[in-house]
Amino acid sequence: MRDIAFVAFLFAFIGLGFRKPFLFVLCFCYIDIVAPQRLSYFLINSIPISLIVFGLAIVGWLAVDDKRDTRWSGRQFLLLALLLYCWMTTIQADFPVEAQEKWSWVWKALVWAIFLPLTLRTKLRIEALTLVMLLSAAAIAIAGGIKTAAGGGGYGTLQLLLNENYGLYEGSIMSAVGISIIPLILWYRRHGTIFPPDWRVNLFCFALVFACVLLPIGTQARTGLVCLVILAGLSLRAVKHRFLYVAGAGLLALAAIPFLPQSFTERMETIQNHKSDQSASTRVAVWAWTWEYAKDNPFGGGFEAYMQNHVRVEKAASAYDPNKPQEAEPTVYEEKGRAYHSSYFEMLGEQGYPGLTLWLLLHLTGLIQMERLRRRYLKTRRGEEQWIAPLATALQHGHITYLIGSLFVGIAFQPFIYMMLALQMGLSTYVRRREREAGWRPLTARPAQVPTRHPVAQAN
Repeated sequence: MRDIAFVAFLFAFIGLGFRKPFLFVLCFCYIDIVAPQRLSYFLINSIPISLIVFGLAIVGWLAVDDKRDTRWSGRQFLLLALLLYCWMTTIQADFPVEAQEKWSWVWKALVWAIFLPLTLRTKLRIEALTLVMLLSAAAIAIAGGIKTAAGGGGYGTLQLLLNENYGLYEGSIMSAVGISIIPLILWYRRHGTIFPPDWRVNLFCFALVFACVLLPIGTQARTGLVCLVILAGLSLRAVKHRFLYVAGAGLLALAAIPFLPQSFTERMETIQNHKSDQSASTRVAVWAWTWEYAKDNPFGGGFEAYMQNHVRVEKAASAYDPNKPQEAEPTVYEEKGRAYHSSYFEMLGEQGYPGLTLWLLLHLTGLIQMERLRRRYLKTRRGEEQWIAPLATALQHGHITYLIGSLFVGIAFQPFIYMMLALQMGLSTYVRRREREAGWRPLTARPAQVPTRHPVAQAN
C-alpha cells in the first residue's frame, strides 16, 4: 500500500512537471531528501528515479525555462572549483573504489547546488523551494518527534522511517538539520503566500518546530543539543523583548529537565568531559590523526581516506557503577578506520588544505552575503520587500547552526545543506537583479513618500 502511494504521488508530481518544468526541480529536491525509492519495497526501488528526475529538471530548464533573468553568483564558481578539485582527488584517492562510491553522489549534490540558483528567478519559486525543503524534512522530523513523544528513542535506536543511516535518516545528522530549519519554519509562518498565514499554518509550523526540538532528545545526539543552544542564542537578534525571551527559555529548559529520559541526561553530561566517553575520546584522537595526516598529504587523500587511520585512545575513569565496575578504571584501546565525525576534518583529510579553503570560503561568503541583505532590507517600508530581510536572517541562522553542528558530524557534502546554500544564492541574485533592472534602492533611510507640492503661480 505504501508503494502504491509513493508511485501515485511521484507520477502525479512528474506528470505536472511536463506542464510546469520547474516542478521537476522541486520533485528532485523531494526525492533527494526523502529518498522514497529506499522506502519502497518493490515498485520504485529498482528504478533510478533520482537520476531520471535530475535529467528531466535540467533538460526542462534548458528547453523551456525563460533564461533572461538568469544570473550567476560568485559562489557558484566556488562550487564549480570545489567540484573539479574533488574530481581530481578522487582520481588520485588512497582508496579508489571506496572514493568512487562517495563521488557517485557528491558530484550530483554539487552540480545541483550550481544549477539550482539559475532556476530561482522569482519570489514564488524561492518560496516554493523553501516549502518543499521544509515539508520533505518534516516527513522525517514528524516521524521522529512522534516516536520520541511516545517514549521511543535512544542513541542509534530511533528509526526515522528508514532503518539505515542514509542521508537525513542518520540520527545525529537529522537532529542538526532539524534544528537548522527552525528559522525557516518560523519565516514561512509569517511570510508564506502559497499557504497564507492562518491558524492552520500556525498550528502546523509550531508543531513542526516542536518535533524538530524533540529530535535531539529522541536520537540522544549531543550535536543536536549544541545546535539548539546555538540557535537559541542567535534568536536574540530577531526578538523584540530579549529579557522576556531569555527568561522564558530558561524556565522552559528547567521545567523540561525532570521529563527528560535518564539515558539522555547521562549522555549529555559527557559533553563536559569527553575523556570519560569512548565515542567522544575516539573522535578527538581521529582529529589529531587527521591533522598529522594532512601535514604529510596537504592535498588530501581523496574520499574515505579515514579508512587508513589507526589510533590509540586512553579513556579516563568514570564514576563507579555497580553494573559497570570496569569503567571505574582508566582503559586504553585501539581503533581502526574510524570516521572523521567532523565536517572540517573530513574536508582536511579528504580534500586537503585547498579543498578545506574552498569549502570555508563557500560558507563564509554566504554568511556575509546574508548579513548584507539583512541590513539593507531590515527597515524597508515597502510591503513587497518585507520578506527579504527575515528570509536572509533565517538562512543565516540556519547556516550558522549547521556550521556549529558540523564540528561534530561529517556532513561536509550533505545535499540538504547545499540546497540551503543554493537558496541563499537564488535570493541574492534575485534581489540584485531587481535592484539593477528597476533602478531602485531599498528604503532603509528614505522618508515616507508624499505627493510633490508644486508652487502655485502668482496671478498677474
